[in-house]
This record gives sequence, C-alpha cells and structure tokens, in this order.
Amino acid sequence: MIDKLEYLIALARERHFGRAAEACGVTQPTLSAGIKQLEDTLGVLLVQRGSRFMGFTPEGERTLEWARRIVADSRAMRQDIDALKRGLSGPLRIAAIPTALPMVAALTTPFRARHPDVRFTVISSTSIEILNHLENLEIDAGLTYLDNEPLGRVNTVPLYRERYRLVTSPGAKYGDREQVTWAEIAELPLCLLTPDMQNRRIVDGLLAASGAVQKPTLESNSMIVLFTHVRTGQWSSVMPAMLADSLGLTSELRSIPIVEPEITHSIGLVVPHREPTTPLTAALVAEARRIAPRLNQDLGMGRDPALATLTP
Repeated sequence: MIDKLEYLIALARERHFGRAAEACGVTQPTLSAGIKQLEDTLGVLLVQRGSRFMGFTPEGERTLEWARRIVADSRAMRQDIDALKRGLSGPLRIAAIPTALPMVAALTTPFRARHPDVRFTVISSTSIEILNHLENLEIDAGLTYLDNEPLGRVNTVPLYRERYRLVTSPGAKYGDREQVTWAEIAELPLCLLTPDMQNRRIVDGLLAASGAVQKPTLESNSMIVLFTHVRTGQWSSVMPAMLADSLGLTSELRSIPIVEPEITHSIGLVVPHREPTTPLTAALVAEARRIAPRLNQDLGMGRDPALATLTP
C-alpha cells in the first residue's frame, strides 16, 4: 500500500505519468497499475485520465492528503527506529531562498558537529517552491520568509532579521552616501531578482510605496549573477546586508543602508506541521533554536554567522 501512495504523491508532484514513474524508479505501466489497484481497493476513481494526466478527482485530492500523511508517518517511523539502532544518520534535505543561502552553513555546520553521520542536500528555491516541496515530501526543511506572505500549516523557528542595503560602487550616483532612500535608489540602473522571488516582491512593494516607478535593467534568479554585475561598477542592486557582506565587499563596492522606511523581515526555518516528526527534523529544529540568539548577535556585530559557528 505504501508504495502505491508514493506513486500518487509523485504524480501530484510531476503532473505527468512518465516523469512520476521515473521519479519512483519504476516503469510507467507499473505506476499506472499501482494507482489502478489503489482505486480498486478504495472503490473510487482517483485520477482523471485522458491521453495525458488531467488532474485528480475530488476523491483523489482527499486521498492525496491522506497519502502524504501516511507516507510521512511511515518514513518517520523507519527513521526513528533506525536512529535507536545507529543514532542520527542519513540524508537531510534543505531548500533555501537565494538571499538566505549563505546562512545555511550557520545551521548545517554545528548540526554536523553533533551528528557527523548526517548527509546534507541544499537547493535554492523560491519561497512558494519551498512550501510545495514540503507538502510533497521532497525536502525536510526550508529557510524562507516568515512574516510577509502566507505559510500555511508549517512549524517555524525565527533565525534572524533581513535588512536591506544598496550595493553599488563608490563612484556611482549616491555611492558616497551614508544612507539612501527607496525613492532615490529607483533612479539607479538596478539589477534585481526575478519577480517569482519573494525578495523581489518585497523590493517592488517598497519602491512602489515610495512613489517610485522602477524597471530593473537586469533580472536574474541568481544572487551571484547580480553581484558580479554590481562589481563591474556599472550596476547597483538591493541586497540583504548579510548577503552583501558574505559575498565579499571590496574597496570598489559599498553597502549602504536604505531608509524611509527602514524595513526588516524575519527569516527562519520551516518544517512540516506534523506529529510525530522525524528524528532528523526534530534535531534540526533544536539546532535552529540553539543558534538563533547567537545568529542575531553576530549579525548585529557585523560578523559572518557561518564563520562564527566554527569558533567557541
């Protein structure tokens, strides 16, 4: 039964029979037969079939909710029993919004020191993708905004406050200022994240609230792309203060506080709202709560939190 529920979850994620079968490591006929057997067992039609996947029936949507719960509990049970035998081990999958990626090391480094047999996979995702990944059991935890857009049913651990800076060259317009307003930075040639990123939606909202109309001259879903363009001296960008510092400011770049208004947003860990949770997820939540006070202290003192985790 569990394997058939896994097929259903994969189909919900991939929206395609062939890709779902590939994700499950089976042939497409095997996956289709498994879902048909699940339908026969439950006595209802779960999938709207045609020449391609056309969605779930109402009964299929309800079954999918139960499938996610049952499969998650099954995985948690196996991991819990395995942890009793060997301690915490195995894979831990984390997704983070691009602006929080440099902070992942501040969490994974002390965690690995406590649990050396754990292996990490870290991916970059939008805030919406992180919630979808959690729902479809593709990740164990995410790092994302906690106080800007709805999160749904997740448990959260606040880690730090994101503050915004204009990153630009000293010779650029406003490059010699100690602070700059949102209305003023709208006059600059900006490179920003793409609109599917929540950071971009926050920046757009702050620019609009200042009365400015701004269209970036370059968009990317990669902070590295933005940073390399800013380093040419011909572009400017809006970045979180911590991210700008971690990428390595030089004498050719400045990180200038943005005011009027000076806004912050909470970044933190999100995990599935589920009891019992897996031992790995529970340990990660405990680590996040342990490092949060120090994280905020290091950021307030201008130190790199990822490096701070390496010292007593």
